[in-house]
Amino acid sequence: MTSRLRRRGNLATVTAPSNPPNVVARVDGALGHLTLDRPRALNALDVGMVRALAAALDAWEHDPEVETVLIDGAGDRGLSAGGDIRALYDQIVAGDAASASEFFREEYALNARIAEYPKPVVALADGITMGGGVGLACHATVRVATERSRIAMPETRIGFTPDVGGSLLLARAPGRLGEYLALTGATMGAADAVHAGFADHVVPSARLGELRDALARRADPGSAAELVLLFDETPEPSGLAAARGWIDDAFAADTVVAVVDRLRASGIEEAERTAGLITELSPTALVVALEAVRRARALDLRGALAQEYGLVSWFARTQPDLVEGIRAQVVDKDRAPRWQPPTLADLPPDVVDEAFGFVPDAPLWAAS
Repeated sequence: MTSRLRRRGNLATVTAPSNPPNVVARVDGALGHLTLDRPRALNALDVGMVRALAAALDAWEHDPEVETVLIDGAGDRGLSAGGDIRALYDQIVAGDAASASEFFREEYALNARIAEYPKPVVALADGITMGGGVGLACHATVRVATERSRIAMPETRIGFTPDVGGSLLLARAPGRLGEYLALTGATMGAADAVHAGFADHVVPSARLGELRDALARRADPGSAAELVLLFDETPEPSGLAAARGWIDDAFAADTVVAVVDRLRASGIEEAERTAGLITELSPTALVVALEAVRRARALDLRGALAQEYGLVSWFARTQPDLVEGIRAQVVDKDRAPRWQPPTLADLPPDVVDEAFGFVPDAPLWAAS
């Protein structure tokens, strides 16, 4: 079914194949405003929402009334907790990996569309912005964090690997923060997000309404980035920046095992706690995530998304840890995943080659 954009006066609403679409799209002055509207699920993305967002971007690309696009989330908890991993769990358990692949293909195409959009896209990463929420917000032209921001790529905690172009964002983080954030799934506040390159500006949450109005009604020809800068406030010092010494040293090691060894030998309490956290996570996810970030340093966004698509297809079709991680965190909520294999020492030596050599049923991007 083709998504449609319906306009009434200066108000536009997207309809899409989800029921309901859980996306509100409207034109307000010069602003095309997209709101994820599934607050009870923390605006978790399903395929209908992805299609509705894509339909609005298609409709507004050549609309002369729309100068800037804004992406935000309904409710008071955050932009988006990510993709709907409970739906992903149900699809894989039912043997319907094809539907999971369809979601990832369309989601990744949307991530690239946002990054390549010919008009400025402003994203408000207010509150929880994780996984698929990062894919929407952190490839935007102007990325706004607030004092409420909680930004992360927490995929290893469910036996998975950073995706939605997250491997590239991590690869471009200063020093070895990318490896640290990928392996631990650590959550960033506003200052850390700016330092790591996931956000550009920090605007107080209480002023986001003013910012939206300014974007819609600005009369000057200045850019959206220049306007957002008027609302920017200097963030508090970054904790990640202060921890760069032990992070850069430990996470420069060649393997996850060597990373853990360096953390334990550091004599730094926070580093030793980090070692303990890492050893509780999926060994398979850890080694794949480490390699994904390092390989992404040689890629552009489309290349990183294509690499991620192969990896997520491998996890969804061949690896038990993804289903087990979602079960433990979301379905049964016992927080006691049983990883296969259970330790880094038990991993087969060719697991990384197998993951990166997996060929999906269809390529992410059509051959040009």
